[in-house]
Amino acid sequence: MGGDYGPAVLLPGLEQLLERRPDIHFLLFGRQEEVIPVLDRLPRLKEKAEFFHCEIAVRMDAKPSQALRQGRWKSSMWRAVEAVKNGEADVCVSAGNTGALMAMSKFCLRTMANIERPAIAAIWPTVRAESIVLDVGATIGADAQQLTDFAILGAGMARALFSIEKPTVGLLNVGVEEIKGQEEVKEAGRMLREAALPTMSYHGFVEGDDIGAGTTDVVVSEGFAGNIALKTAEGTAKQISGYLRSAMRRTLRARIGYLFARDAFRRLREKMDVRKVNGGVFLGLNGIVVKSHGGTDAEGFASAVELGYDMVRNNLLEKISNDLARFHRRIGPDKNKTDA
Repeated sequence: MGGDYGPAVLLPGLEQLLERRPDIHFLLFGRQEEVIPVLDRLPRLKEKAEFFHCEIAVRMDAKPSQALRQGRWKSSMWRAVEAVKNGEADVCVSAGNTGALMAMSKFCLRTMANIERPAIAAIWPTVRAESIVLDVGATIGADAQQLTDFAILGAGMARALFSIEKPTVGLLNVGVEEIKGQEEVKEAGRMLREAALPTMSYHGFVEGDDIGAGTTDVVVSEGFAGNIALKTAEGTAKQISGYLRSAMRRTLRARIGYLFARDAFRRLREKMDVRKVNGGVFLGLNGIVVKSHGGTDAEGFASAVELGYDMVRNNLLEKISNDLARFHRRIGPDKNKTDA
């Protein structure tokens, strides 16, 4: 029921995904008066889906506390998350209210052992391929222990999604020198170096321009800086696209030149499209939840669901759980909490 367009866009996205992933089965939660008319026009999806009517749909502008108070146990969002908790679904995907989805997911699924706060991980297109950046908005401010936990979460996702045996991990900082940055970041770097986990390669500090350069497979930040970086990148991509469109329409010569170079421009547009790799994964919970972009189109929503599919198929939760247990055995119980 979420996103800017609701069932009219999200359900056709699921129909598209069935062409690539015919083994998926869908549990759909929403208002029948809005969902059923669209579902009836998609016979292939209707065959592969079960629908559950819910009177309440969380508004896109609802505060998380309000969504929990009014929608717990009965809203479409809550029941979708609850299906994961009860083992009826392997993953929950929503294009709805991010804050409400995180609040409900955390309340319903709870955090994994040794995880104090969850993180939202985004897949970031780079000049090399793709990388994972977290946290991009779940946790504002983080201590050293939380940053190291985020590093483990992100490395586990990289192993599951990119099939990298030992992903490289960098901590986002104001400089690459060890003496720079906040004490929490410097302490997290020391903890990761000393832990020397066999499932990741700690690179050190990275700066903002290293994200797009693909310097590391995983970039770790607290949620405030991570969210600003994400929104800045999205805005810059739209700005550059606008510049290109304007330049190509300015003169007859430019329009003719565009005809010869349109394939190259199409590839550039696809690379810069923030909806192409669409979906933020909520990491650190006892279940997989994917948040799709609210303004997504059908293909973008299909991409978000496929991301969840891949996380399940590649045993994301098992990888993360094993890595967390190994890390906390190495550093000892509550070590460095006071220093951080």
